[in-house]
Amino acid sequence: MNLHKNARLAPLGRERLVRLISGGMSFCEAGAACGCSAKTAAKWWRRFEREGHEGLLDRTSRPHCLRNPTPDNVAEQIVALRRQRLTGAHIAAKTGVSPATVSRVLRRAGLSRLRDLEPAEPVRRYEREHPGELIHLDIKRLGKFERTGHRITGDRTGQSNSRGIGWEYVHVCVDDASRLSFTDIHPDEKAVSAIAHLKAAVAWYATMGVTVARVMTDNGSCYKSHAFKAACAELGIRHIRTKPYTPKTNGKAERFIQSALREWAYARAYETSDDRAADLPVWTHLYNWHRPHSALKSKPPISRLGLDPNNLLRFHI
Repeated sequence: MNLHKNARLAPLGRERLVRLISGGMSFCEAGAACGCSAKTAAKWWRRFEREGHEGLLDRTSRPHCLRNPTPDNVAEQIVALRRQRLTGAHIAAKTGVSPATVSRVLRRAGLSRLRDLEPAEPVRRYEREHPGELIHLDIKRLGKFERTGHRITGDRTGQSNSRGIGWEYVHVCVDDASRLSFTDIHPDEKAVSAIAHLKAAVAWYATMGVTVARVMTDNGSCYKSHAFKAACAELGIRHIRTKPYTPKTNGKAERFIQSALREWAYARAYETSDDRAADLPVWTHLYNWHRPHSALKSKPPISRLGLDPNNLLRFHI
Protein backbone atom coordinates (compact mmCIF):
# COMPACT_ATOMS: atom_id res chain seq x y z
CA MET A 1 0.00 0.00 0.00
CA ASN A 2 1.33 3.42 -1.00
CA LEU A 3 0.60 5.67 1.99
CA HIS A 4 1.10 9.41 2.21
CA LYS A 5 3.41 10.22 5.08
CA ASN A 6 1.03 12.94 6.33
CA ALA A 7 -2.16 10.90 5.97
CA ARG A 8 -4.74 12.07 8.53
CA LEU A 9 -6.44 9.59 10.82
CA ALA A 10 -9.99 10.00 12.07
CA PRO A 11 -10.48 9.68 15.86
CA LEU A 12 -11.86 6.11 15.51
CA GLY A 13 -8.88 5.17 13.36
CA ARG A 14 -6.55 6.39 16.07
CA GLU A 15 -8.29 4.23 18.67
CA ARG A 16 -7.91 1.21 16.41
CA LEU A 17 -4.27 2.07 15.78
CA VAL A 18 -3.56 2.16 19.51
CA ARG A 19 -5.30 -1.19 20.04
CA LEU A 20 -3.26 -2.84 17.28
CA ILE A 21 0.03 -1.51 18.64
CA SER A 22 -0.99 -2.57 22.17
CA GLY A 23 -1.65 -6.04 20.74
CA GLY A 24 1.93 -6.35 19.60
CA MET A 25 1.96 -4.97 16.07
CA SER A 26 4.85 -2.82 14.94
CA PHE A 27 4.32 0.82 13.95
CA CYS A 28 4.72 -0.15 10.29
CA GLU A 29 2.17 -2.96 10.44
CA ALA A 30 -0.38 -1.01 12.50
CA GLY A 31 0.00 2.01 10.27
CA ALA A 32 -0.54 -0.06 7.12
CA ALA A 33 -3.66 -1.59 8.63
CA CYS A 34 -5.08 1.83 9.52
CA GLY A 35 -4.03 3.63 6.35
CA CYS A 36 -1.17 5.77 7.64
CA SER A 37 2.61 5.74 7.72
CA ALA A 38 4.76 4.21 10.45
CA LYS A 39 5.84 7.73 11.47
CA THR A 40 2.23 8.80 11.97
CA ALA A 41 1.48 5.62 13.89
CA ALA A 42 4.44 6.27 16.20
CA LYS A 43 3.28 9.87 16.76
CA TRP A 44 -0.19 8.81 17.91
CA TRP A 45 1.19 5.98 20.08
CA ARG A 46 3.56 8.37 21.90
CA ARG A 47 0.78 10.88 22.42
CA PHE A 48 -1.42 8.06 23.83
CA GLU A 49 1.37 7.06 26.20
CA ARG A 50 1.69 10.66 27.49
CA GLU A 51 -1.93 11.74 27.66
CA GLY A 52 -4.08 8.63 27.44
CA HIS A 53 -7.25 8.65 25.33
CA GLU A 54 -7.48 12.48 25.54
CA GLY A 55 -4.30 12.66 23.50
CA LEU A 56 -6.10 11.03 20.57
CA LEU A 57 -8.62 13.87 20.26
CA ASP A 58 -8.38 16.65 17.66
CA ARG A 59 -6.67 19.84 18.78
CA THR A 60 -5.98 23.22 17.21
CA SER A 61 -2.89 23.56 15.07
CA ARG A 62 -2.39 27.15 16.18
CA PRO A 63 1.01 27.61 17.85
CA HIS A 64 1.03 28.21 21.59
CA CYS A 65 3.20 31.28 21.14
CA LEU A 66 3.26 33.50 18.04
CA ARG A 67 6.73 34.43 16.88
CA ASN A 68 5.83 38.03 16.01
CA PRO A 69 2.55 38.91 17.73
CA THR A 70 0.97 42.29 16.98
CA PRO A 71 2.10 44.75 19.70
CA ASP A 72 -0.66 45.83 22.06
CA ASN A 73 -0.26 49.51 21.22
CA VAL A 74 -0.66 48.78 17.48
CA ALA A 75 -3.75 46.64 18.16
CA GLU A 76 -5.23 49.48 20.24
CA GLN A 77 -4.53 51.94 17.44
CA ILE A 78 -6.20 49.64 14.89
CA VAL A 79 -9.32 49.37 17.07
CA ALA A 80 -9.38 53.14 17.68
CA LEU A 81 -9.14 53.89 13.95
CA ARG A 82 -11.87 51.34 13.25
CA ARG A 83 -14.13 53.15 15.69
CA GLN A 84 -13.61 56.20 13.50
CA ARG A 85 -15.15 54.06 10.71
CA LEU A 86 -12.00 53.68 8.64
CA THR A 87 -11.79 50.74 6.24
CA GLY A 88 -9.34 47.90 6.78
CA ALA A 89 -7.14 49.06 3.88
CA HIS A 90 -7.07 52.61 5.23
CA ILE A 91 -6.16 51.38 8.72
CA ALA A 92 -3.37 49.22 7.27
CA ALA A 93 -1.93 52.23 5.41
CA LYS A 94 -2.01 54.46 8.52
CA THR A 95 -0.55 51.89 10.93
CA GLY A 96 2.01 50.30 8.60
CA VAL A 97 0.82 46.72 9.12
CA SER A 98 -0.63 44.28 6.60
CA PRO A 99 -4.37 44.16 5.81
CA ALA A 100 -4.35 40.56 7.11
CA THR A 101 -3.09 41.76 10.49
CA VAL A 102 -5.78 44.46 10.59
CA SER A 103 -8.43 41.87 9.74
CA ARG A 104 -7.18 39.52 12.46
CA VAL A 105 -7.16 42.25 15.13
CA LEU A 106 -10.62 43.49 14.14
CA ARG A 107 -12.03 39.96 14.13
CA ARG A 108 -10.64 39.38 17.62
CA ALA A 109 -12.19 42.68 18.76
CA GLY A 110 -15.54 41.83 17.12
CA LEU A 111 -15.33 44.84 14.79
CA SER A 112 -14.95 43.15 11.39
CA ARG A 113 -18.22 44.64 10.12
CA LEU A 114 -19.10 48.31 10.22
CA ARG A 115 -22.48 47.44 11.68
CA ASP A 116 -20.64 46.01 14.70
CA LEU A 117 -19.59 49.55 15.65
CA GLU A 118 -21.56 51.72 18.00
CA PRO A 119 -23.44 54.66 16.46
CA ALA A 120 -21.14 57.49 15.49
CA GLU A 121 -20.43 59.82 18.39
CA PRO A 122 -22.18 63.15 17.87
CA VAL A 123 -19.89 66.04 17.07
CA ARG A 124 -19.38 68.22 20.12
CA ARG A 125 -18.40 71.67 18.99
CA TYR A 126 -16.88 74.02 21.49
CA GLU A 127 -15.49 77.51 21.41
CA ARG A 128 -13.75 79.50 24.14
CA GLU A 129 -15.42 82.76 25.02
CA HIS A 130 -12.35 85.03 25.09
CA PRO A 131 -9.26 85.18 22.83
CA GLY A 132 -6.19 83.71 24.50
CA GLU A 133 -8.05 81.26 26.73
CA LEU A 134 -6.85 78.42 24.49
CA ILE A 135 -4.53 78.18 21.51
CA HIS A 136 -4.03 75.10 19.33
CA LEU A 137 -0.61 74.02 18.03
CA ASP A 138 0.11 71.57 15.23
CA ILE A 139 2.76 70.77 12.61
CA LYS A 140 2.56 69.93 8.90
CA ARG A 141 5.52 68.44 7.01
CA LEU A 142 6.05 69.58 3.42
CA GLY A 143 8.63 68.42 0.90
CA LYS A 144 11.20 70.92 -0.32
CA PHE A 145 11.82 71.36 -4.05
CA GLU A 146 14.10 73.31 -6.37
CA ARG A 147 11.78 73.59 -9.35
CA THR A 148 8.12 73.31 -10.28
CA GLY A 149 7.02 69.68 -10.28
CA HIS A 150 5.94 67.61 -13.27
CA ARG A 151 2.33 67.60 -12.09
CA ILE A 152 2.22 71.28 -12.98
CA THR A 153 4.57 71.45 -15.96
CA GLY A 154 3.97 68.00 -17.43
CA ASP A 155 7.75 67.66 -17.93
CA ARG A 156 9.41 64.72 -16.18
CA THR A 157 12.86 65.38 -17.66
CA GLY A 158 15.49 65.22 -14.95
CA GLN A 159 12.89 64.98 -12.22
CA SER A 160 15.02 62.51 -10.27
CA ASN A 161 17.70 65.18 -9.89
CA SER A 162 15.42 67.29 -7.74
CA ARG A 163 14.39 64.54 -5.38
CA GLY A 164 15.53 64.10 -1.83
CA ILE A 165 16.40 67.69 -0.94
CA GLY A 166 14.64 67.39 2.38
CA TRP A 167 11.62 68.54 4.29
CA GLU A 168 10.40 71.69 5.97
CA TYR A 169 7.87 71.86 8.79
CA VAL A 170 5.05 74.37 9.00
CA HIS A 171 4.26 75.07 12.66
CA VAL A 172 0.80 76.56 13.12
CA CYS A 173 -0.98 78.18 16.03
CA VAL A 174 -4.73 78.96 16.08
CA ASP A 175 -6.61 80.86 18.77
CA ASP A 176 -9.74 78.96 19.75
CA ALA A 177 -12.05 81.94 20.25
CA SER A 178 -11.00 84.21 17.38
CA ARG A 179 -9.32 81.76 14.92
CA LEU A 180 -6.48 84.31 14.78
CA SER A 181 -3.49 82.33 13.51
CA PHE A 182 0.29 82.49 13.68
CA THR A 183 2.48 80.42 11.36
CA ASP A 184 6.17 79.87 10.80
CA ILE A 185 8.43 77.36 9.06
CA HIS A 186 11.10 75.44 10.98
CA PRO A 187 13.68 72.88 9.82
CA ASP A 188 12.26 70.07 11.98
CA GLU A 189 9.52 69.05 14.39
CA LYS A 190 11.74 68.62 17.42
CA ALA A 191 11.16 70.15 20.82
CA VAL A 192 13.53 73.07 20.15
CA SER A 193 11.48 74.16 17.13
CA ALA A 194 8.15 73.57 18.89
CA ILE A 195 9.26 75.69 21.85
CA ALA A 196 10.56 78.46 19.60
CA HIS A 197 7.23 78.53 17.79
CA LEU A 198 5.26 78.59 21.03
CA LYS A 199 7.26 81.51 22.39
CA ALA A 200 7.03 83.43 19.11
CA ALA A 201 3.27 82.82 18.98
CA VAL A 202 2.72 83.99 22.55
CA ALA A 203 4.76 87.14 21.86
CA TRP A 204 2.82 87.80 18.63
CA TYR A 205 -0.54 87.41 20.36
CA ALA A 206 0.67 89.83 23.04
CA THR A 207 1.20 92.50 20.36
CA MET A 208 -2.47 92.00 19.46
CA GLY A 209 -3.50 92.49 23.09
CA VAL A 210 -4.14 88.78 23.69
CA THR A 211 -2.73 86.92 26.71
CA VAL A 212 -2.43 83.17 26.25
CA ALA A 213 -3.60 81.00 29.15
CA ARG A 214 -3.71 77.45 27.72
CA VAL A 215 -2.22 75.56 24.81
CA MET A 216 -3.58 72.35 23.29
CA THR A 217 -1.41 69.94 21.28
CA ASP A 218 -1.51 66.37 20.06
CA ASN A 219 0.77 63.68 21.50
CA GLY A 220 3.76 64.28 19.25
CA SER A 221 7.14 63.63 20.85
CA CYS A 222 8.11 67.30 20.74
CA TYR A 223 5.01 68.26 22.74
CA LYS A 224 5.49 65.42 25.25
CA SER A 225 9.09 66.42 25.98
CA HIS A 226 10.20 67.75 29.33
CA ALA A 227 11.63 70.81 27.58
CA PHE A 228 8.21 71.77 26.17
CA LYS A 229 6.64 71.24 29.59
CA ALA A 230 9.25 73.52 31.13
CA ALA A 231 8.66 76.18 28.45
CA CYS A 232 4.92 76.17 29.21
CA ALA A 233 5.65 76.56 32.92
CA GLU A 234 8.04 79.41 32.19
CA LEU A 235 5.37 81.20 30.15
CA GLY A 236 2.68 80.51 32.76
CA ILE A 237 0.62 78.48 30.28
CA ARG A 238 -1.33 75.33 31.05
CA HIS A 239 -0.56 72.53 28.57
CA ILE A 240 -3.42 70.24 27.44
CA ARG A 241 -2.85 67.17 25.24
CA THR A 242 -5.53 65.54 23.11
CA LYS A 243 -6.79 62.01 23.67
CA PRO A 244 -4.71 59.55 21.55
CA TYR A 245 -6.05 58.85 18.05
CA THR A 246 -8.70 61.58 18.26
CA PRO A 247 -7.42 64.40 16.02
CA LYS A 248 -10.87 66.00 16.01
CA THR A 249 -10.14 67.26 19.56
CA ASN A 250 -7.55 69.56 18.01
CA GLY A 251 -9.81 70.12 15.05
CA LYS A 252 -9.35 73.88 14.68
CA ALA A 253 -5.62 73.42 13.99
CA GLU A 254 -6.34 70.47 11.68
CA ARG A 255 -8.90 72.53 9.76
CA PHE A 256 -6.53 75.49 9.52
CA ILE A 257 -3.85 73.23 8.01
CA GLN A 258 -6.35 72.02 5.39
CA SER A 259 -7.10 75.63 4.44
CA ALA A 260 -3.40 76.49 4.33
CA LEU A 261 -2.60 73.58 2.02
CA ARG A 262 -5.48 74.37 -0.32
CA GLU A 263 -5.15 78.16 -0.39
CA TRP A 264 -1.38 78.57 0.04
CA ALA A 265 0.85 75.50 -0.39
CA TYR A 266 -0.96 74.00 -3.38
CA ALA A 267 -2.71 77.14 -4.60
CA ARG A 268 -0.21 77.94 -7.34
CA ALA A 269 2.93 76.66 -9.02
CA TYR A 270 5.86 77.94 -6.99
CA GLU A 271 9.30 77.91 -8.62
CA THR A 272 10.95 76.64 -5.44
CA SER A 273 9.96 75.75 -1.90
CA ASP A 274 11.70 78.96 -0.78
CA ASP A 275 9.20 80.93 -2.87
CA ARG A 276 6.40 78.98 -1.23
CA ALA A 277 7.81 79.72 2.23
CA ALA A 278 8.09 83.43 1.44
CA ASP A 279 4.39 83.49 0.57
CA LEU A 280 3.26 81.95 3.88
CA PRO A 281 3.21 85.16 5.97
CA VAL A 282 1.37 86.93 3.15
CA TRP A 283 -1.33 84.26 3.11
CA THR A 284 -1.52 84.16 6.92
CA HIS A 285 -2.10 87.91 6.97
CA LEU A 286 -4.86 87.48 4.39
CA TYR A 287 -6.41 84.74 6.51
CA ASN A 288 -6.34 86.81 9.71
CA TRP A 289 -7.38 90.18 8.36
CA HIS A 290 -9.42 89.74 5.19
CA ARG A 291 -10.57 86.16 4.54
CA PRO A 292 -14.22 85.56 5.60
CA HIS A 293 -14.53 82.71 8.08
CA SER A 294 -17.73 80.64 8.04
CA ALA A 295 -17.59 80.02 11.82
CA LEU A 296 -17.35 83.78 12.43
CA LYS A 297 -20.45 84.74 10.42
CA SER A 298 -18.30 85.38 7.32
CA LYS A 299 -16.05 87.85 9.12
CA PRO A 300 -12.24 87.62 9.35
CA PRO A 301 -10.65 86.41 12.63
CA ILE A 302 -9.36 89.88 13.47
CA SER A 303 -12.99 91.00 13.90
CA ARG A 304 -13.17 89.02 17.16
CA LEU A 305 -10.59 91.43 18.59
CA GLY A 306 -12.65 94.43 17.55
CA LEU A 307 -9.92 95.68 15.19
CA ASP A 308 -10.45 97.22 11.79
CA PRO A 309 -9.22 94.91 8.97
CA ASN A 310 -8.14 98.00 7.03
CA ASN A 311 -5.74 99.04 9.81
CA LEU A 312 -2.47 97.29 8.96
CA LEU A 313 -0.22 99.29 11.29
CA ARG A 314 -0.35 96.73 14.08
CA PHE A 315 0.58 93.80 11.87
CA HIS A 316 3.85 93.46 10.01
CA ILE A 317 4.26 90.87 7.26
